[in-house]
Amino acid sequence: MNYREAMEYVEQTSRYGISPGLDSIRELCRRMGEPQKGLKYVHVAGTNGKGSVCAFVASALRCGGYRVGRYLSPAIFDYREEIQVNDRYITKKALCQGMELLKGACDGMAAEGLPHPTAFEIKTALAFWYFQEKKCDIVVLETGMGGLLDATNVVEDICAAVITSISMDHMKFLGNTLPEIAAQKAGILKAGCPAVTAAQRPEVMDVIAEKAAALNCPLTVADEGAASHVKYGLEKQRFDYGAWKGMEITLGGLYQIGNAVVALETLRGLAERGFPVSEAQLRRGMAEAKWPGRFTVVGRKPYFIADGAHDEDGARRLAQSVKFYFPDKRIVYIMGMLKDKEYDKVIALTHTLADQIITVTPPDAPRALSAYELAQAAAKVHANVTAADSLEEAVEMSRLLAGKEDVILAFGSLSFQGRLMEITGYAAKEGHGRELYRAAVFEKAGKGSKYNRQGKEAGRR
Repeated sequence: MNYREAMEYVEQTSRYGISPGLDSIRELCRRMGEPQKGLKYVHVAGTNGKGSVCAFVASALRCGGYRVGRYLSPAIFDYREEIQVNDRYITKKALCQGMELLKGACDGMAAEGLPHPTAFEIKTALAFWYFQEKKCDIVVLETGMGGLLDATNVVEDICAAVITSISMDHMKFLGNTLPEIAAQKAGILKAGCPAVTAAQRPEVMDVIAEKAAALNCPLTVADEGAASHVKYGLEKQRFDYGAWKGMEITLGGLYQIGNAVVALETLRGLAERGFPVSEAQLRRGMAEAKWPGRFTVVGRKPYFIADGAHDEDGARRLAQSVKFYFPDKRIVYIMGMLKDKEYDKVIALTHTLADQIITVTPPDAPRALSAYELAQAAAKVHANVTAADSLEEAVEMSRLLAGKEDVILAFGSLSFQGRLMEITGYAAKEGHGRELYRAAVFEKAGKGSKYNRQGKEAGRR
């Protein structure tokens, strides 16, 4: 299997959809030789912030000299980005080798009448296999959705179970109330494992605390309110937290202080579980952590910000940051959403800050909401709304509309952030290369097909 064939296979498996549950991933891992076993994990669940917490923790552990596997989603630039060891993507050679093994296992399951594993289950098994091959000291593992029934929840040796901010999202699969969703997220807790949670709403905290007590998990609450002497900035922020004075991070957004506090408490607990890092290594790791597409400055004069706020809680946090960083500034939005998200609530929480709203259809996203439909929804509450035919057109329009002292804010689905960063030049500047991995069959797709758009990635979520 070559790289094109591997990526074609990845695309084909997307038809198996989403199927919460652990039976299929367990069987797949069994046929792969149980690659998830023999590894130690930091398992992270939550609605918002889990990727940032993973970035902080993985960076600090790497600076501490450990070989750190990291599993994340969704990718911004490249499918291989979702499986990393010490910040390096899984190699194409390893991906092809692993996918060939996985295809054989999946075909065997299907031949025996078992459900074919989903794309996420296959990718998760690939990650376990690769981390085992690379002999990782520890793996920072981000759940895909929920926790209890998420494919990542087949892992056993948990050094820390971490729960970030919980809010309403994926209600179709996780439940229609915060306690129901919290119960799913808290499903990553294992008997006796140390647990860290962000400060939560009372009804959420009750669920997490009850679950932790039932499993005899020592629970630490990382309280953002305990951070002091905070100096906010777009590209550098400093704060004190307990004995850590003048802690510095380079991720923007007011909410990143809370994520950093969760990471610090996690690292404190990991030191007691056999993974200590010196204070100098920890500080370096926190400062070096990168997580593109989360209140990221991708251009200046005017400031051009990219953010992945796509749900109610994310939109609320985004609005708070915009009000703080850009008071009295004229702001032009580029907004793109998926149709299964609560885009009306996102619009309601953010529209008053915009002078102009430009809507886009997230490219190559099967669940994309069309720019026209999003514009119709935004026009109910805002007078200046335009639907762009493409992301390139939206960026060009925004630059024509914004003066040097204004702000362009592109937010919504993460599925278009990678392409946006290519258009703005940020990706090339930061050394991110987006893989154009269409297989030959994609090349033959007809005009207008999602596989025939300037070599863009297919089936992104």
